[in-house]
Amino acid sequence: MPEYRAVRDKVSFLELCKNPELAAEVTVTAVDVLGVDAAIIFADILLVVEPFGVGLDFSQGHGPVIHHPVRTAEAVHRLPARVDVEGATGFVMEAIRRVRRELGGRTPRIPVIGFAGAPFTLASYLVDGHGSRSYLHTKQLMYREPDAWHALMTRLAGAVASYLQAQIAAGADAVQLFDSWVGCLGPDDYRAFVQPHTQRVIAALDPAVPVIHFGTGTAALLELMRDAGGSVIGLDWRVDLADAWCRLGDGVAVQGNLDPTVLFAAPAEIRRRAGAILAGAAGRPGHVFNLGHGVLVDTPVDHVRALVDAVHELSAR
Repeated sequence: MPEYRAVRDKVSFLELCKNPELAAEVTVTAVDVLGVDAAIIFADILLVVEPFGVGLDFSQGHGPVIHHPVRTAEAVHRLPARVDVEGATGFVMEAIRRVRRELGGRTPRIPVIGFAGAPFTLASYLVDGHGSRSYLHTKQLMYREPDAWHALMTRLAGAVASYLQAQIAAGADAVQLFDSWVGCLGPDDYRAFVQPHTQRVIAALDPAVPVIHFGTGTAALLELMRDAGGSVIGLDWRVDLADAWCRLGDGVAVQGNLDPTVLFAAPAEIRRRAGAILAGAAGRPGHVFNLGHGVLVDTPVDHVRALVDAVHELSAR
């Protein structure tokens, strides 16, 4: 969005995350320009790891970088057992409060969604040091030093739970847990090395607040993710929504799942694809229409608006 880029011309990504006034501004601007039904707070999934002293940085063109990767049992045990997450990330809570005030008088009401990275995805960054295709260092620690792995995941689960609960207290109406990279694991590894820690996070949150549990490349893990917890299971575009919902059962809602690259197609094709997803949902209550992952850089803003308009029109009751 040009409005967002104008703000970014003045500050770095991390500076924007840590400026509640600007973070609230770009959050509300997205709602106003795109016409979406909820505000997703502007932040990053890795903000919660910065208090661990691992040297978080955002490199232009390369994404997040951890300058002090955690690749051995000794490095894990040097991490603090607990950190003051709320104190270290208070700027996120203040941004949520500002957005809540800004949107408070609107009809219909605009919910505010908070979020955090899930323990496995955070661990994969901490261990590999950056995004990865193979997650070699992460899996080496997991397989060679399982006790150290669980110690790391325990630390991260505690921090994520505190972080999300603070967002809820600040006014988030729902929170999303992004396990963006967990699709690199098979079911047995997910069950042994991830599921207990994700369960711990979700079980620690206010049960009255919906939790969206999302991953990518997780077609083989959907039932296990459901069992780990969450009111809503996020689906990426690699699965058929109707089939996935049938597998998950009626006990959860689903979110998704348009391929983000479809937004580069003509508006007529965007509308057709949106209609196919809505047809798969078949009018069942509990479908949150969304992309199967984030909006890609250089996506035409008018095409996002066309998608929002199409979903509103085609799903009108």
